[in-house]
Amino acid sequence: MENTAYLFLWYFAAYVLVTLTGVLHTVFNITVLHMKSMMGILHTCYNILVLGMGTMKEGPGMGEGYERTKPWHPLYNIIIFPPFAYLYLAGLHTVTLQTAVWTGLLWGTVTIVIDVIGWVLIKHPWSLTPRAFYLDYQPWITLIYITIYASPLLAFGWIYFTR
Repeated sequence: MENTAYLFLWYFAAYVLVTLTGVLHTVFNITVLHMKSMMGILHTCYNILVLGMGTMKEGPGMGEGYERTKPWHPLYNIIIFPPFAYLYLAGLHTVTLQTAVWTGLLWGTVTIVIDVIGWVLIKHPWSLTPRAFYLDYQPWITLIYITIYASPLLAFGWIYFTR
């Protein structure tokens, strides 16, 4: 792996941009399209502190505003991750298929680890149970992971066939 700092810089930039896109899409659905929102913050705090609910899945759910964004999540990833993979690979002295494969394996695996820690293990008002995240979120979560694993390969193809 060449230039590990840029490998992770471009990865985290893409991950944060995808997450912000999802949040902004949810906010748009709630404020502009007037879809039902997640519980209000005071209600969420009450449920967690008084009733002992650790996650949204134990309460009334994530809300229509979020649920309607799920089919779009793989699309956010397919639009955002390949250009960031391109930026990383194009900055290398030598771009090989092996580098693209290793980058994809690393990015996909890091995403799975971050997701399980940030969305399942750490309890917060928007965390989910393992079942809600890995089973109820199908097929979207699988398509997201496939997209992230494949993004450096798509970028490699872009570089290879345009030179």
